[in-house]
Amino acid sequence: MAANEDQEMELEALRSIYEGDKCFKELSPVSFQYRIGESGDPKAFLIEVSWPETYPQTAPVISMDAFFNNTISSAIKKSILDKLSVEVEANLGTAMTYTLFEYAKDNKEMFMENQPGNTVTSVSNSIAIGTPDVLASKKKEKKEQLSKTQKRKLADKTDNKGELPRGWNWVDVIK
Repeated sequence: MAANEDQEMELEALRSIYEGDKCFKELSPVSFQYRIGESGDPKAFLIEVSWPETYPQTAPVISMDAFFNNTISSAIKKSILDKLSVEVEANLGTAMTYTLFEYAKDNKEMFMENQPGNTVTSVSNSIAIGTPDVLASKKKEKKEQLSKTQKRKLADKTDNKGELPRGWNWVDVIK
């Protein structure tokens, strides 16, 4: 089989396996992303695999440069990529994208053991600190209470929709 036929077969397999999986994303027919871990998990990371033209005879390009991975230190990213490249060498010549994603899912804890878990927590703390300011501003926007006579005067000035009639603030220039 030609390399393109192998790629087409693997593409069909990936689409059927990951159909409905929110962690999997097909960027193009030869480029895929998979999120390892839950979206709120501070130890979650994103792997991007791209196939060169001669894949699976040559190794795919594995990247962790996505914005999602900004909280992960570069040493941990390099460690993950090194361990994945060992897995690539073991599976060279076969369809390995699914294998790489599953290997990363199975070894997530080992990959992220040196990653501090408080990076996302500090962000959520700053959001929680900002929340009372928003609540305080909403309390200030509360409408003032009108007395019955004030409500009557306002009703007399306005039409049935509660709007002031056209020309209510016009000035008579001729007088």
